[in-house]
Amino acid sequence: VDGANRLKEMINGLLEYSRVKTHGKPFTSVNCETVLENALADLQIAIEENKAVITHDPLPVIAADDVQLARVFQNLISNAIKFCKKEEPPHIHISTRQEGGELVFSFRDNGIGIEPQYKDRLFIMFSRLHGRGEYPGTGIGLAVCKRIVERHGGRIWVVSEYGKESTFYFTISVSEQAGTNKGGEEV
Repeated sequence: VDGANRLKEMINGLLEYSRVKTHGKPFTSVNCETVLENALADLQIAIEENKAVITHDPLPVIAADDVQLARVFQNLISNAIKFCKKEEPPHIHISTRQEGGELVFSFRDNGIGIEPQYKDRLFIMFSRLHGRGEYPGTGIGLAVCKRIVERHGGRIWVVSEYGKESTFYFTISVSEQAGTNKGGEEV
């Protein structure tokens, strides 16, 4: 039964991954503050159970697929909560800045960090750094985030100090913010 449930989760993850490009909505004007509020509402139980503290700087209005962007926010916050130190509650700070032709979003946490040799594996589908008994999950979430970010003309990466903290970054192309976007619609 456990194996069947894991298989079902993996198949659902594969479907989600494959549908990023084929079932994505056209880009519209999206308030990232609202996206964050929705992601936090969906994670409310995990936030309360772990006594997570989530702060953020003012977030912009951008052209994006709001459902997919919410998936990225939710996954990054959920992972920060999941991979926290046992002795202290998770603290997560979200910010954004413009660098050249890109908006750079950052999700910084005080979690367990990532060993340098594993950073390249994080965004590969089914790549898990921990056993199922230690941390739940299928190893698909960050691969889906990468695919969503790439659909939005950006890239995703992590900077981490093992045992101390991690900051996940992703970009959204500013050129996607005006004119025709990847969804083929005018914004």
